[in-house]
Amino acid sequence: MDLSGATRIVIIGGGQAGAQALQSLRQGGYAGALTLVGDEAALPYQRPPLSKAYMKGEFTEERLYFRPESWYQDQNIDVILSTRATAIDRANCKVTLAHGGQLDYDALIIATGSRPRTLPAKGADLKGVHDLRDLSDVERIRPNMISGNRMVIVGAGYIGLEAAAVARQMGLDVTVLEMAPRVLARVTSPVMSEFFEHEHRAQGVHILTGARLDHLDGADGQLAAAVLADGTRIEADIALVGIGILPNEELAKDAGIACNNGILVDRDARTSDPRIFAAGDCASRPLVHYGRSGRLESVHNAIEQGKLAAAAILGKPRPTEDCPWFWSDQYDLKLQIAGLSQDYDELVVRGDPADRKFAVFYLRAGTLIAVDAINSPAEFVASKKLIMSGAKLAPDALSDTSTPMKDIAAAALAA
Repeated sequence: MDLSGATRIVIIGGGQAGAQALQSLRQGGYAGALTLVGDEAALPYQRPPLSKAYMKGEFTEERLYFRPESWYQDQNIDVILSTRATAIDRANCKVTLAHGGQLDYDALIIATGSRPRTLPAKGADLKGVHDLRDLSDVERIRPNMISGNRMVIVGAGYIGLEAAAVARQMGLDVTVLEMAPRVLARVTSPVMSEFFEHEHRAQGVHILTGARLDHLDGADGQLAAAVLADGTRIEADIALVGIGILPNEELAKDAGIACNNGILVDRDARTSDPRIFAAGDCASRPLVHYGRSGRLESVHNAIEQGKLAAAAILGKPRPTEDCPWFWSDQYDLKLQIAGLSQDYDELVVRGDPADRKFAVFYLRAGTLIAVDAINSPAEFVASKKLIMSGAKLAPDALSDTSTPMKDIAAAALAA
């Protein structure tokens, strides 16, 4: 469907994907009515600093915003905050809002993001038990971030470990509970898990793997302790739950749009309704470098899909689809990830983890599919190009630190 003549575009969701779509539409020459609907009170803002600099008080709220309020006014964008979209009438091209109002659209972008999984344990509703997903979560957590307080973190994914690093730097006593046999078990290799476990323990974090939480105990409605299945009791003033997220796909699903662990979209971010697009955490997209589809929970993915949706609406050429990339900051460690390591059949370590500067390469049938780079930006940058090219690399060459990574990449790309 040609939407280049659209005069009314509505974007539902004020996260990274929605913010990027707004910018790309205006930069692409769209001059029609443009409305953003967000269920939070704040203007669109960055989320990664929430578990790091903002939690520590190093960022003001204003520094989180992608754009100041004046930008939206200058761009003639109607921003509706603290308002939830409750229904999409596809037949009549209308979005219903929680207060009963409606918005007409010629093209619609759903960028509703994701939400934390609910902790399935007794005591999850006690005061002092928190998720970490948005600004309001941090505002509730901050008063408890006091040196000497005891924090229990349920889940040793990236958010949990980032929060553990910040809490230790602020002087809290931190215990991380992980059901799996190792931290980051769902997202990386045993080599990386062992490295991060060692680093956190060296910083004083108590890490319990293979630990199943039975319930949270409280007194007068306030969290007092986490109790494990084996009866171990861990005293706690604050608990942070980080056991994964779920896509906010219900609005699309209720409207009859195809969903399967995310709103299904094509390479242009278009859903099963040709007037409706989806971008960011809520969307399941083709992963063109891997021959399958899936959801990507990252800033890069949200930006890229926002650009793809805007280009498709404007009838412009599809932007380049980069290989997926992510990052995590913990203490003085910068982890940069390129690609997706699932189904690798060979692992190559370049450098010595003891030096806190190394990279782990993941190969499948000799082709590089991903890298985890710790304080190693050259390996990260080179690997992005190699993954997109489908380059095959010799493990011995990758592990040879006497040859600069850029030379290894140049030789592989020229082959």
